[in-house]
Amino acid sequence: MTPREASRREAPAPRVAVLGSGSWGTTFGKVLADGGADVVMWARRAELAHEIREGKRNSQYLPGINLPRGLSATHHLAEALDGATQVYIAISSQALRQNLKGVRPLLATNDAPIVSLMKGVEKKTGLRMSQVLEQELHCDPARIAVASGPNLALEIAREQPTAAVISSSSQETAEAVARISRNRYFRTFVNTDVIGTEFGGVLKNLIAVAIGIVDGVGYGENTKASIITRGLVEMTDFAVAQGAQPETLQGLAGLGDLIATCQSPLSRNNTAGRLLGQGYSFTEVVKQMDQTAEGLASVAPVLQLAREAGVHMPIVEQVKMVLDGTMNPRDIAPHLTTDDDEPTEERTQNGSGGSGSALRRAFQRALDQFRHGGGRPPRD
Repeated sequence: MTPREASRREAPAPRVAVLGSGSWGTTFGKVLADGGADVVMWARRAELAHEIREGKRNSQYLPGINLPRGLSATHHLAEALDGATQVYIAISSQALRQNLKGVRPLLATNDAPIVSLMKGVEKKTGLRMSQVLEQELHCDPARIAVASGPNLALEIAREQPTAAVISSSSQETAEAVARISRNRYFRTFVNTDVIGTEFGGVLKNLIAVAIGIVDGVGYGENTKASIITRGLVEMTDFAVAQGAQPETLQGLAGLGDLIATCQSPLSRNNTAGRLLGQGYSFTEVVKQMDQTAEGLASVAPVLQLAREAGVHMPIVEQVKMVLDGTMNPRDIAPHLTTDDDEPTEERTQNGSGGSGSALRRAFQRALDQFRHGGGRPPRD
Protein backbone atom coordinates (compact mmCIF):
# COMPACT_ATOMS: atom_id res chain seq x y z
CA MET A 1 0.00 0.00 0.00
CA THR A 2 1.39 3.40 -0.96
CA PRO A 3 1.57 6.27 1.59
CA ARG A 4 -1.17 8.05 -0.38
CA GLU A 5 -3.49 5.03 -0.23
CA ALA A 6 -2.76 4.61 3.49
CA SER A 7 -3.61 8.23 4.24
CA ARG A 8 -6.84 7.96 2.27
CA ARG A 9 -7.87 4.87 4.25
CA GLU A 10 -7.11 6.58 7.57
CA ALA A 11 -9.10 9.72 6.71
CA PRO A 12 -12.82 9.64 7.58
CA ALA A 13 -15.03 8.76 4.62
CA PRO A 14 -16.62 11.84 3.03
CA ARG A 15 -20.41 11.92 3.34
CA VAL A 16 -22.06 12.54 -0.04
CA ALA A 17 -25.66 12.59 -1.26
CA VAL A 18 -26.96 11.44 -4.64
CA LEU A 19 -30.42 12.68 -5.59
CA GLY A 20 -32.01 10.37 -8.15
CA SER A 21 -32.00 6.57 -8.21
CA GLY A 22 -32.30 5.73 -11.89
CA SER A 23 -29.56 3.84 -13.71
CA TRP A 24 -27.08 6.72 -13.86
CA GLY A 25 -27.72 8.07 -10.37
CA THR A 26 -27.34 4.60 -8.85
CA THR A 27 -24.26 3.88 -10.92
CA PHE A 28 -22.59 7.11 -9.85
CA GLY A 29 -23.49 6.34 -6.25
CA LYS A 30 -21.64 3.04 -6.71
CA VAL A 31 -18.67 4.89 -8.23
CA LEU A 32 -18.50 7.19 -5.20
CA ALA A 33 -18.90 4.36 -2.68
CA ASP A 34 -16.27 2.23 -4.42
CA GLY A 35 -13.96 5.25 -4.17
CA GLY A 36 -14.37 5.31 -0.40
CA ALA A 37 -17.24 7.76 0.13
CA ASP A 38 -20.17 7.22 2.50
CA VAL A 39 -23.08 7.57 0.05
CA VAL A 40 -26.77 8.16 0.78
CA MET A 41 -29.07 8.12 -2.22
CA TRP A 42 -32.48 9.72 -2.43
CA ALA A 43 -35.19 7.71 -4.17
CA ARG A 44 -38.66 9.08 -4.77
CA ARG A 45 -40.26 5.69 -4.08
CA ALA A 46 -39.92 4.21 -0.60
CA GLU A 47 -39.82 0.65 -1.94
CA LEU A 48 -36.86 1.45 -4.20
CA ALA A 49 -35.00 3.12 -1.35
CA HIS A 50 -35.62 0.00 0.74
CA GLU A 51 -34.32 -2.33 -1.97
CA ILE A 52 -31.13 -0.28 -2.38
CA ARG A 53 -30.59 0.09 1.37
CA GLU A 54 -31.39 -3.46 2.48
CA GLY A 55 -30.90 -5.61 -0.61
CA LYS A 56 -28.02 -3.63 -2.16
CA ARG A 57 -29.81 -3.91 -5.50
CA ASN A 58 -31.69 -1.71 -7.94
CA SER A 59 -33.40 -4.43 -9.94
CA GLN A 60 -35.42 -2.08 -12.14
CA TYR A 61 -32.56 0.05 -13.44
CA LEU A 62 -29.41 -2.05 -12.83
CA PRO A 63 -30.48 -5.71 -12.92
CA GLY A 64 -27.83 -8.14 -11.78
CA ILE A 65 -25.61 -5.51 -10.15
CA ASN A 66 -24.59 -5.81 -6.50
CA LEU A 67 -24.24 -2.43 -4.81
CA PRO A 68 -21.47 -1.74 -2.28
CA ARG A 69 -21.87 -1.63 1.48
CA GLY A 70 -20.97 2.05 1.56
CA LEU A 71 -24.11 2.94 -0.39
CA SER A 72 -27.44 3.44 1.39
CA ALA A 73 -30.74 5.04 0.39
CA THR A 74 -33.75 6.89 1.74
CA HIS A 75 -36.92 8.42 0.30
CA HIS A 76 -36.61 11.42 2.64
CA LEU A 77 -34.74 14.35 1.07
CA ALA A 78 -33.70 15.83 4.41
CA GLU A 79 -32.17 12.54 5.52
CA ALA A 80 -30.21 12.19 2.28
CA LEU A 81 -28.81 15.73 2.48
CA ASP A 82 -28.06 15.77 6.20
CA GLY A 83 -24.32 16.29 6.67
CA ALA A 84 -23.49 15.91 2.97
CA THR A 85 -20.16 17.44 1.96
CA GLN A 86 -21.00 17.06 -1.74
CA VAL A 87 -24.39 16.72 -3.47
CA TYR A 88 -24.79 14.90 -6.80
CA ILE A 89 -28.01 15.33 -8.78
CA ALA A 90 -29.29 12.84 -11.39
CA ILE A 91 -32.88 13.83 -12.12
CA SER A 92 -34.60 14.10 -15.51
CA SER A 93 -33.71 17.49 -17.00
CA GLN A 94 -37.35 18.39 -17.61
CA ALA A 95 -38.28 17.62 -13.98
CA LEU A 96 -35.23 19.21 -12.36
CA ARG A 97 -36.60 22.67 -11.61
CA GLN A 98 -39.68 21.35 -9.83
CA ASN A 99 -37.64 18.89 -7.75
CA LEU A 100 -35.19 21.59 -6.69
CA LYS A 101 -37.93 23.52 -4.90
CA GLY A 102 -37.80 20.94 -2.14
CA VAL A 103 -34.01 20.87 -2.12
CA ARG A 104 -33.42 24.63 -1.80
CA PRO A 105 -34.37 25.11 1.87
CA LEU A 106 -32.35 22.04 2.86
CA LEU A 107 -29.18 23.49 1.32
CA ALA A 108 -29.74 27.08 2.47
CA THR A 109 -27.03 26.87 5.15
CA ASN A 110 -24.80 24.40 3.31
CA ASP A 111 -21.90 25.40 1.06
CA ALA A 112 -21.22 21.90 -0.29
CA PRO A 113 -20.38 21.54 -4.00
CA ILE A 114 -23.39 20.62 -6.11
CA VAL A 115 -22.68 18.30 -9.03
CA SER A 116 -24.91 17.87 -12.07
CA LEU A 117 -24.93 14.38 -13.56
CA MET A 118 -27.57 15.39 -16.12
CA LYS A 119 -27.21 15.80 -19.88
CA GLY A 120 -30.06 17.90 -21.20
CA VAL A 121 -31.39 21.42 -21.64
CA GLU A 122 -34.63 22.71 -20.21
CA LYS A 123 -37.25 22.65 -22.93
CA LYS A 124 -39.06 25.87 -22.00
CA THR A 125 -35.99 28.01 -21.37
CA GLY A 126 -33.11 26.38 -23.27
CA LEU A 127 -31.04 26.61 -20.09
CA ARG A 128 -28.28 24.16 -19.25
CA MET A 129 -28.68 22.15 -16.06
CA SER A 130 -26.02 24.12 -14.19
CA GLN A 131 -27.95 27.30 -14.98
CA VAL A 132 -31.16 25.78 -13.62
CA LEU A 133 -29.28 24.74 -10.46
CA GLU A 134 -27.92 28.25 -10.04
CA GLN A 135 -31.35 29.83 -10.50
CA GLU A 136 -33.35 27.52 -8.28
CA LEU A 137 -30.81 27.01 -5.48
CA HIS A 138 -29.73 30.67 -5.44
CA CYS A 139 -26.11 29.61 -5.11
CA ASP A 140 -22.73 30.82 -6.28
CA PRO A 141 -21.91 29.19 -9.66
CA ALA A 142 -18.44 28.44 -8.26
CA ARG A 143 -20.14 25.79 -6.08
CA ILE A 144 -21.58 24.01 -9.11
CA ALA A 145 -19.79 21.30 -11.08
CA VAL A 146 -20.88 19.06 -13.94
CA ALA A 147 -19.73 15.54 -14.79
CA SER A 148 -19.66 14.24 -18.35
CA GLY A 149 -17.92 11.75 -20.62
CA PRO A 150 -18.32 8.32 -22.24
CA ASN A 151 -20.35 6.99 -19.33
CA LEU A 152 -22.85 4.28 -20.23
CA ALA A 153 -24.30 3.38 -16.85
CA LEU A 154 -24.50 -0.40 -17.07
CA GLU A 155 -20.90 -0.78 -18.31
CA ILE A 156 -19.63 1.32 -15.39
CA ALA A 157 -21.84 -0.57 -12.94
CA ARG A 158 -20.09 -3.70 -14.22
CA GLU A 159 -16.80 -1.95 -13.38
CA GLN A 160 -15.58 -1.71 -16.96
CA PRO A 161 -12.87 1.02 -17.02
CA THR A 162 -13.71 4.49 -18.28
CA ALA A 163 -13.07 8.16 -17.59
CA ALA A 164 -15.05 11.35 -17.13
CA VAL A 165 -14.40 15.07 -16.92
CA ILE A 166 -15.48 17.21 -13.98
CA SER A 167 -16.03 20.84 -14.92
CA SER A 168 -16.64 23.93 -12.82
CA SER A 169 -15.97 27.64 -13.18
CA SER A 170 -13.91 27.11 -10.01
CA GLN A 171 -10.80 24.98 -10.48
CA GLU A 172 -10.88 24.25 -6.74
CA THR A 173 -14.43 22.90 -6.91
CA ALA A 174 -13.67 20.78 -9.99
CA GLU A 175 -10.64 19.22 -8.30
CA ALA A 176 -12.47 18.60 -5.00
CA VAL A 177 -15.23 16.73 -6.83
CA ALA A 178 -12.80 14.86 -9.10
CA ARG A 179 -10.84 13.53 -6.12
CA ILE A 180 -13.91 11.92 -4.57
CA SER A 181 -15.58 10.67 -7.75
CA ARG A 182 -12.87 8.29 -8.88
CA ASN A 183 -11.78 4.74 -8.14
CA ARG A 184 -9.84 1.86 -9.68
CA TYR A 185 -12.17 1.62 -12.73
CA PHE A 186 -13.35 5.24 -13.00
CA ARG A 187 -10.89 8.08 -13.62
CA THR A 188 -11.67 11.80 -13.57
CA PHE A 189 -10.13 14.74 -15.39
CA VAL A 190 -10.96 18.42 -14.84
CA ASN A 191 -11.56 21.59 -16.82
CA THR A 192 -13.20 24.98 -16.27
CA ASP A 193 -15.22 25.04 -19.52
CA VAL A 194 -18.68 24.34 -18.09
CA ILE A 195 -20.46 25.47 -21.27
CA GLY A 196 -18.51 23.10 -23.52
CA THR A 197 -18.71 20.20 -21.08
CA GLU A 198 -22.48 20.50 -20.67
CA PHE A 199 -23.28 21.08 -24.32
CA GLY A 200 -21.05 18.15 -25.31
CA GLY A 201 -23.23 15.89 -23.17
CA VAL A 202 -26.41 17.39 -24.62
CA LEU A 203 -25.49 17.49 -28.29
CA LYS A 204 -24.07 13.98 -28.55
CA ASN A 205 -27.54 12.71 -27.58
CA LEU A 206 -29.02 14.39 -30.66
CA ILE A 207 -26.41 12.85 -32.96
CA ALA A 208 -27.03 9.47 -31.29
CA VAL A 209 -30.72 9.73 -32.18
CA ALA A 210 -29.70 10.30 -35.82
CA ILE A 211 -27.42 7.25 -35.68
CA GLY A 212 -30.27 5.20 -34.24
CA ILE A 213 -32.60 6.32 -37.02
CA VAL A 214 -30.29 5.23 -39.84
CA ASP A 215 -29.53 2.01 -37.96
CA GLY A 216 -33.24 1.30 -37.66
CA VAL A 217 -33.69 1.93 -41.38
CA GLY A 218 -30.89 -0.53 -42.10
CA TYR A 219 -28.10 1.71 -43.36
CA GLY A 220 -24.53 0.64 -42.68
CA GLU A 221 -21.26 1.76 -41.16
CA ASN A 222 -20.33 4.30 -43.85
CA THR A 223 -23.51 6.26 -43.18
CA LYS A 224 -22.99 6.13 -39.43
CA ALA A 225 -19.31 7.13 -39.64
CA SER A 226 -20.24 10.12 -41.80
CA ILE A 227 -22.88 11.23 -39.31
CA ILE A 228 -20.58 10.85 -36.31
CA THR A 229 -17.83 12.86 -38.01
CA ARG A 230 -20.04 15.65 -39.28
CA GLY A 231 -22.02 15.52 -36.04
CA LEU A 232 -18.88 16.46 -34.13
CA VAL A 233 -18.56 19.47 -36.45
CA GLU A 234 -22.13 20.55 -35.63
CA MET A 235 -21.52 20.03 -31.93
CA THR A 236 -18.33 22.10 -32.01
CA ASP A 237 -19.82 24.95 -34.06
CA PHE A 238 -22.82 25.17 -31.77
CA ALA A 239 -20.89 24.97 -28.50
CA VAL A 240 -18.28 27.53 -29.56
CA ALA A 241 -21.04 29.92 -30.59
CA GLN A 242 -22.38 29.60 -27.03
CA GLY A 243 -18.99 30.43 -25.52
CA ALA A 244 -17.31 27.01 -25.24
CA GLN A 245 -13.69 26.15 -26.00
CA PRO A 246 -13.38 23.95 -29.12
CA GLU A 247 -10.85 21.70 -27.36
CA THR A 248 -13.55 20.58 -24.91
CA LEU A 249 -15.56 19.07 -27.75
CA GLN A 250 -12.52 17.04 -28.79
CA GLY A 251 -12.20 15.59 -25.28
CA LEU A 252 -14.15 13.20 -23.09
CA ALA A 253 -17.31 15.32 -22.91
CA GLY A 254 -17.48 15.67 -26.70
CA LEU A 255 -15.76 13.12 -28.91
CA GLY A 256 -15.51 10.50 -26.18
CA ASP A 257 -19.17 10.65 -25.22
CA LEU A 258 -20.23 10.88 -28.86
CA ILE A 259 -18.45 7.63 -29.81
CA ALA A 260 -19.80 5.71 -26.82
CA THR A 261 -23.38 6.91 -27.20
CA CYS A 262 -23.58 6.42 -30.96
CA GLN A 263 -22.09 2.93 -30.99
CA SER A 264 -23.72 1.27 -28.00
CA PRO A 265 -27.10 -0.48 -27.86
CA LEU A 266 -27.12 0.53 -24.16
CA SER A 267 -27.68 4.15 -25.23
CA ARG A 268 -31.26 5.28 -24.64
CA ASN A 269 -30.98 7.93 -27.36
CA ASN A 270 -29.63 5.42 -29.86
CA THR A 271 -32.49 3.06 -28.96
CA ALA A 272 -35.08 5.82 -29.39
CA GLY A 273 -33.67 6.69 -32.80
CA ARG A 274 -33.66 3.05 -33.86
CA LEU A 275 -37.35 2.76 -33.02
CA LEU A 276 -38.05 5.90 -35.07
CA GLY A 277 -36.10 4.40 -37.97
CA GLN A 278 -38.20 1.25 -37.74
CA GLY A 279 -41.33 3.31 -38.31
CA TYR A 280 -42.62 3.99 -34.79
CA SER A 281 -44.07 7.44 -34.16
CA PHE A 282 -42.60 9.80 -31.58
CA THR A 283 -45.51 9.05 -29.21
CA GLU A 284 -45.05 5.30 -29.62
CA VAL A 285 -41.32 5.59 -28.94
CA VAL A 286 -41.88 7.51 -25.72
CA LYS A 287 -44.34 4.84 -24.55
CA GLN A 288 -41.86 2.04 -25.28
CA MET A 289 -38.92 3.64 -23.46
CA ASP A 290 -38.49 2.56 -19.83
CA GLN A 291 -36.16 5.48 -19.15
CA THR A 292 -35.87 9.05 -20.40
CA ALA A 293 -34.01 9.65 -23.67
CA GLU A 294 -32.87 13.22 -23.02
CA GLY A 295 -32.06 13.82 -26.68
CA LEU A 296 -35.71 13.73 -27.73
CA ALA A 297 -36.62 16.64 -25.44
CA SER A 298 -33.48 18.62 -26.32
CA VAL A 299 -33.90 18.80 -30.12
CA ALA A 300 -36.27 21.77 -30.22
CA PRO A 301 -34.53 24.02 -27.64
CA VAL A 302 -31.11 23.31 -29.16
CA LEU A 303 -32.32 24.25 -32.64
CA GLN A 304 -33.84 27.45 -31.25
CA LEU A 305 -30.51 28.37 -29.65
CA ALA A 306 -28.71 27.48 -32.90
CA ARG A 307 -30.95 29.77 -34.95
CA GLU A 308 -30.44 32.63 -32.50
CA ALA A 309 -26.66 32.15 -32.77
CA GLY A 310 -26.69 31.76 -36.56
CA VAL A 311 -25.36 28.18 -36.45
CA HIS A 312 -26.49 25.71 -39.12
CA MET A 313 -27.17 22.16 -37.83
CA PRO A 314 -28.46 20.04 -40.76
CA ILE A 315 -28.23 16.72 -38.89
CA VAL A 316 -30.30 17.96 -35.95
CA GLU A 317 -32.76 19.68 -38.30
CA GLN A 318 -33.38 16.39 -40.11
CA VAL A 319 -33.84 14.57 -36.80
CA LYS A 320 -36.51 17.09 -35.85
CA MET A 321 -38.32 16.49 -39.14
CA VAL A 322 -38.42 12.75 -38.41
CA LEU A 323 -39.67 13.44 -34.87
CA ASP A 324 -42.36 15.74 -36.28
CA GLY A 325 -43.41 13.12 -38.85
CA THR A 326 -42.61 15.40 -41.80
CA MET A 327 -39.78 13.21 -43.16
CA ASN A 328 -39.67 9.49 -43.84
CA PRO A 329 -36.73 8.06 -41.86
CA ARG A 330 -35.53 6.27 -44.99
CA ASP A 331 -35.11 9.63 -46.74
CA ILE A 332 -32.90 11.10 -44.04
CA ALA A 333 -29.40 9.81 -44.87
CA PRO A 334 -28.63 11.71 -48.11
CA HIS A 335 -29.47 14.96 -46.33
CA LEU A 336 -28.01 14.33 -42.88
CA THR A 337 -24.59 15.83 -43.32
CA THR A 338 -25.54 18.70 -45.64
CA ASP A 339 -28.62 20.08 -47.35
CA ASP A 340 -26.61 22.04 -49.93
CA ASP A 341 -25.66 20.62 -53.33
CA GLU A 342 -22.71 23.02 -53.57
CA PRO A 343 -19.34 21.64 -52.37
CA THR A 344 -18.43 22.95 -48.93
CA GLU A 345 -15.28 22.96 -46.82
CA GLU A 346 -14.91 20.10 -44.34
CA ARG A 347 -13.58 22.27 -41.52
CA THR A 348 -15.88 23.66 -38.83
CA GLN A 349 -17.18 27.21 -38.90
CA ASN A 350 -14.78 28.11 -36.08
CA GLY A 351 -11.83 26.74 -38.00
CA SER A 352 -10.87 24.05 -35.52
CA GLY A 353 -12.46 20.98 -37.10
CA GLY A 354 -10.68 18.48 -39.30
CA SER A 355 -7.53 18.99 -37.26
CA GLY A 356 -5.45 15.85 -37.13
CA SER A 357 -3.42 17.23 -34.26
CA ALA A 358 -6.58 17.90 -32.26
CA LEU A 359 -7.80 14.35 -32.78
CA ARG A 360 -4.38 12.99 -31.89
CA ARG A 361 -4.45 14.98 -28.66
CA ALA A 362 -7.93 13.61 -27.85
CA PHE A 363 -6.88 10.00 -28.37
CA GLN A 364 -3.62 10.56 -26.50
CA ARG A 365 -5.63 11.76 -23.50
CA ALA A 366 -7.69 8.57 -23.70
CA LEU A 367 -4.51 6.46 -23.68
CA ASP A 368 -3.10 8.42 -20.75
CA GLN A 369 -6.25 8.45 -18.62
CA PHE A 370 -5.27 5.54 -16.38
CA ARG A 371 -1.71 6.67 -15.79
CA HIS A 372 -2.86 9.21 -13.20
CA GLY A 373 -3.75 7.18 -10.15
CA GLY A 374 -4.15 9.98 -7.59
CA GLY A 375 -3.27 13.48 -6.53
CA ARG A 376 -4.20 16.48 -8.61
CA PRO A 377 -6.67 15.41 -11.31
CA PRO A 378 -5.27 16.02 -14.80
CA ARG A 379 -6.89 18.54 -17.12
CA ASP A 380 -9.04 17.18 -19.93
